[in-house]
Amino acid sequence: MGRRWRDGTGRLVVPGPGGGADPGAVLPLEIAASYRARTKGLLGRDAVDGALLLSPASGVHTFGMRIPIDVAYLDRRLTVLAVRTMPPGRLGRPRLRARHVLEAEAGVMAGWGLRAGVRVSVEAGGVVSGPS
Repeated sequence: MGRRWRDGTGRLVVPGPGGGADPGAVLPLEIAASYRARTKGLLGRDAVDGALLLSPASGVHTFGMRIPIDVAYLDRRLTVLAVRTMPPGRLGRPRLRARHVLEAEAGVMAGWGLRAGVRVSVEAGGVVSGPS
């Protein structure tokens, strides 16, 4: 069930509290799939519009960042394993089952309903990856 994305943009769909077909939040998404894009990540930015998906990734750091961020670790099925807030200058522990990492401005993921156990989907290049 491997996913291969390309660097670019898309949409992150977080299901609503009732689950099912109710999209709780549909957000702009940047996808960083190449080594170069993953390495750059959010470095040097003062704000994030939506979220950044790093894939493949199992851990992140915030060295050189200007803002605190929320980090969600996702497994291969895009189920959230954990959500953490990281201030600048920290090294996050890698998650063993994590295959993808979402980054966003600190505090926004709770408002989106993103928490452990939630399964998100990603729309990129006209292709939807997520719950079937």
